[in-house]
Amino acid sequence: MSDEHPSVDPSADPYLWLEDVTGEAALGWVRERNAETVAALAETPAFKLLESGIREVLDDDGRIPYVVRRGRHLYNFWQDADHVRGLWRRTTLEEYRKDRPAWEPVLDLDALAGAEGEKWAWAGSQVLGPEHRRALVMLSRDGADACVVREFDLETLEFVEGGFEVEEARTTIGWIDHDHVWIGTDFGPGSMSGSGYPLQVRRWKRGTPLKAAELVYEGRPSDISASGWHDDTPGFERDFVHRQIDFWNQELFLRPEDGSAAEPEKIEVPDDAGTSVHREWLLVAPKSPWLGHDAGSLLAFDFEAFRAGAREAAVLFTPDEHTALAGWSWTRHHLILTTSADVSSRMEILTPGPGVDGWRRAPLADVPPLSTASVTCTDPDVSDEYFLNVSGYLQPSTLHRGTAGEGEGAGESVKQGPALFDTTGLVVRQHFAVSADGTRVPYFVVGPEDRPGPGPTLMYGYGGFEISMVPQYSAVTGRAWLARGGTYVVAGIRGGHEYGPGWHKAALGANRVRAFEDFAAVARDLTARGISTPAQLGIEGGSNGGLLMGAMLTRYPELFGAVVSHVPLLDMLRFHRLLAGASWTAEYGDPDNPADRPHLEEISPYHRVRTDGTPYPPLLLLTSTRDDRVHPGHARKMAARLREHGHPVLFHEHIGGGHSGATDHGQTAFNEALVHTFLWERLTPRR
Repeated sequence: MSDEHPSVDPSADPYLWLEDVTGEAALGWVRERNAETVAALAETPAFKLLESGIREVLDDDGRIPYVVRRGRHLYNFWQDADHVRGLWRRTTLEEYRKDRPAWEPVLDLDALAGAEGEKWAWAGSQVLGPEHRRALVMLSRDGADACVVREFDLETLEFVEGGFEVEEARTTIGWIDHDHVWIGTDFGPGSMSGSGYPLQVRRWKRGTPLKAAELVYEGRPSDISASGWHDDTPGFERDFVHRQIDFWNQELFLRPEDGSAAEPEKIEVPDDAGTSVHREWLLVAPKSPWLGHDAGSLLAFDFEAFRAGAREAAVLFTPDEHTALAGWSWTRHHLILTTSADVSSRMEILTPGPGVDGWRRAPLADVPPLSTASVTCTDPDVSDEYFLNVSGYLQPSTLHRGTAGEGEGAGESVKQGPALFDTTGLVVRQHFAVSADGTRVPYFVVGPEDRPGPGPTLMYGYGGFEISMVPQYSAVTGRAWLARGGTYVVAGIRGGHEYGPGWHKAALGANRVRAFEDFAAVARDLTARGISTPAQLGIEGGSNGGLLMGAMLTRYPELFGAVVSHVPLLDMLRFHRLLAGASWTAEYGDPDNPADRPHLEEISPYHRVRTDGTPYPPLLLLTSTRDDRVHPGHARKMAARLREHGHPVLFHEHIGGGHSGATDHGQTAFNEALVHTFLWERLTPRR
């Protein structure tokens, strides 16, 4: 169909009142829409059965409890039917190797929430080494990004009275030593960026008022954030300050060793490079050509020599048209390198040696085709231990534990995830679609091996922020979609990192339409291959992927039979004024910049809604009142505008849940049952 759309007055927005997150009128509207959606989708026995089946896989006690090592203990955060809000717990390696480990409870969030009358959600912890006696625990109210911080004693298993404590804010905090932390939080006017993140880095001493914490660095008002952290590696103790200029550019500074107020030393790497320092090594992953090396490479420098001006690098990885850097993890003496070849993982162990040519490499594990491997835990200051997870669409996760440098292979298998849906007759295939500009776009198809013709298909995509869509096991998708006879498709469109920084940059700013064209090309390819038809093809995405769904709805409605959009960005002319939206102008463009506004008008689904009777496929919008990252007003306003013009739309908003849309398995099961009921009913109509 034509890409034309009616001209709109961007300043005319009759639904601005729906941006009042907790306003009485707005929440009244939300309750009405929620009731309509529940009545349409959630009141049948089939829905209840599906919801129960999804909850069953979410709560399954055979799931792998992934761990983080803190000294002799392995820590895990766990949710199930008996621990709805979650349990922070720990065990030993000896116990962990058992089928049924004995876990020691550390902090019970259900008990805490009940005692304090707050819907606490786990937001992480920082543990002080090497004794691992004290922790900084982050608690979120109902899933928001903002959190409170409390100091916790890991011997008495109690919060520390009079310890470090920070009220609710978007806080960054980390240990320096027992009596000091680096802290960034809301210190009042000017201390937070327009995106809502800390701009000040302060050194806070135990027993002193938070507001008296020493200011050691301050970002500029136009920056996204600033933060500080302490490297406590024995023999390499040092402090860094990080300035986040925009989403893709940053500066790293080394603080003076004497802790003086002297200017910190900038580490002279490109602002758009990924950078880390470990022991004597500086690793740099440039996103643009640098020092004669390709974008997407991984380079290693002697840190002290680099500070002195040396620029000779050990080249640890060089990309090609099929391979990309996926990540790295240090152990005590080795570097585990993860790369991707046509979106399937490859693993190596690299060992530093003398000079730039002294590094040795060996394969770590033979990862099965069309699978993803990732390092989940190392303890780089102490040992060469690593935990490695491997999974695929039809392959439940296997967690391996090994010791780097002790020969090839992934090590012992310590945990095996359960097979929670029947994979008989299902296969995984990879295909490539050709986009509008001739680019080959990879996508995975999971479904029946011998389907006689096209069938109901669910296609997922994201296409932004360097996030790759990789093979992984999802028992929810398996139980709710594949086991019912559906086909599942994942598209690796531009904007992600499937083929390195160039794949991402190809869809930045005014080129965001490349991601939309890629997704549409995959949809057409599915029809051309006889896998699906437009009437049988449903699509789903969240956050930036929710923007993708809005673009598909308003640009290519003829390609799809149903659309699901979670916690989406949809108003691309006001996103920068809503919550954390200002931090994303480097990804999309700035609506206040005359050079960017035209293309943002073109990619804004909220402003592209057709009023001429053009039919749209039915849409389900899901969001959360407590999402303080992507404003729920995006989804609310889109639903209202679509309703105004007679387009089919259902809307549901959880009061809690944050940007994930859910904080517990009950909410997740309900959301997933809504999604799959909506899709199945619309893609497999009764005859």
